[in-house]
Amino acid sequence: MAISSGLDRRVRARAKDLCEYCRLPQAAFPWTFQVDHIIAEQHRGKTQLNNLSLACPRCNRRKGPNLSGIDIQTRQLTPLYHPRRDRWSDHFRWRGPRLIGLTPTGRVTIQVLNINHPDDIKLRRMLIAEGVFPPEV
Repeated sequence: MAISSGLDRRVRARAKDLCEYCRLPQAAFPWTFQVDHIIAEQHRGKTQLNNLSLACPRCNRRKGPNLSGIDIQTRQLTPLYHPRRDRWSDHFRWRGPRLIGLTPTGRVTIQVLNINHPDDIKLRRMLIAEGVFPPEV
């Protein structure tokens, strides 16, 4: 279902133009961030504000319709980070340009979305050097 321009603006404003998964700022990325269904429509997720998040193209593409993954430490099926239900700082912290998972949900999200891909780390290093990363959470 298409997202109305009003709903699109509300999602972007709420996210403060940051990817709600990797926290990359829109201003540092060459492609427009996308409004993502947290729970995909194919899983009966609705096109409403509490099921939408702002995602950079990389996180959005990697997340796809996934809702969970296998945590490498516990080997348990674990839900991905849910931007409307979970508090980001409970699951993640920065160690320089690398995102560290503090919980099974954090680790699974980093793994499934491949948030610490070398290209992403390189970009975050440049943003750190410029003093514009990481953003406050």
